[in-house]
Amino acid sequence: MTMESLFDIDDSLLELAAKAEKECRPMFAEIERIADYNGQKVLKAFIDNKVSEGCLKGTTGYGYGDMGRDVTDKVFAQAFGGEDALVRHTFVNGTHALSTALFGVLRSGDVMVACTGKPYDTLEEVIGIRGEKGSGSLTDFGIIYKQADLIDEKSPDLDRIAELCKNAKVAYIQRSRGYSLRPSLTVDIIGEIARTAKAANPDVIVMVDNCYGEFVEENEPLSVGADLIIGSLIKNPGGGIASTGGYICGRADLVEKCADRLTCVGMGKEVGCSLDRNRETLLGFFLAPQTVASALKTSVFACRFFEKLGFKTLPESGEKRTDIIASILLENEENLVAFCQGIQKGSPIDSYVTPEAWDMPGYESKVIMAAGAFTMGASIELSADAPIREPYAAWLQGGITYPSGKAGVMMAAQEMLRKGLVFRAC
Repeated sequence: MTMESLFDIDDSLLELAAKAEKECRPMFAEIERIADYNGQKVLKAFIDNKVSEGCLKGTTGYGYGDMGRDVTDKVFAQAFGGEDALVRHTFVNGTHALSTALFGVLRSGDVMVACTGKPYDTLEEVIGIRGEKGSGSLTDFGIIYKQADLIDEKSPDLDRIAELCKNAKVAYIQRSRGYSLRPSLTVDIIGEIARTAKAANPDVIVMVDNCYGEFVEENEPLSVGADLIIGSLIKNPGGGIASTGGYICGRADLVEKCADRLTCVGMGKEVGCSLDRNRETLLGFFLAPQTVASALKTSVFACRFFEKLGFKTLPESGEKRTDIIASILLENEENLVAFCQGIQKGSPIDSYVTPEAWDMPGYESKVIMAAGAFTMGASIELSADAPIREPYAAWLQGGITYPSGKAGVMMAAQEMLRKGLVFRAC
């Protein structure tokens, strides 16, 4: 039984997809090599920290002596190369974890430097560069924000970073592109920024928003000079299993400050029951390297397929990946909406739903989001979202299995074709 007998995909698209997939094989091989290494790294962390069946059980109430919670912290810390970690289902999303880390280490009068230009939309109100004054942002609490813009909206400005970090408390790095078209950052480039910041100020705390980047490369930012990395469990490290949560990992003293912010001073990591979440957090983390590989293969295929349909993609299909996100520049609102609606049609959950743009909390523009996922907002599952503004790019991410991810991408093209939109196939 072939795909054309399961889904109503045009023969021309099937033929083009087969060519695209064949051309992706060298990239697939490298993705699988990295997944093999990271899978063994995670397994070793489980073995070294003696994860037992008892660790899969949860606690209630205060959560004193929660063995599974504490071992989970150790597993994450070892796999990511940190001294300690704070892994909690009570982080409602990645922005919450980032906010906790920033409020945890910054004090009134401290300077925060954004080293990679303007941060992701949802962090703007946390910092206080957008939204009402008096809402409790960092700037409301006397934190001074400075920004090192990218050179030509692509490369970190190392000279400017060095200048701004001389008196800074935090050098903040966003690994992924967010709703911009700049390249996501490799671990090597993150290391270069970290060395630049620390050369200017040895005491500066290098903090990395690691969302979408975990297990994409063999190393994580902590291995190249970062002091803290932060991310969401419904993205890469949750492996498509974790239904909520986030993590902060790195220097033990800084993790403890973040824990005091999440709970309360004097209690920190010692409280906070895990309920029934330990098993899904540990299982998701164990599966994460292979799940990330599926998402990366989906991304590479999508880019090559849509390149062959005549569209520009960022990164290009043959470029090295350092996160799971791909931007497909669809040129106009009609293409963008049809693409997202096609992704929804290829989703396992709510495939019959038609997404429309809406005023999504935390975002400046209306956003259309295709996300037929088992976990709401889980970007490790195949999804596509975009603000309705130029350059009308769809940010595609996820795919917990490559076959389902590939099918979803092809159904997006089919929806565009069904609506009479014109391809420039090459």
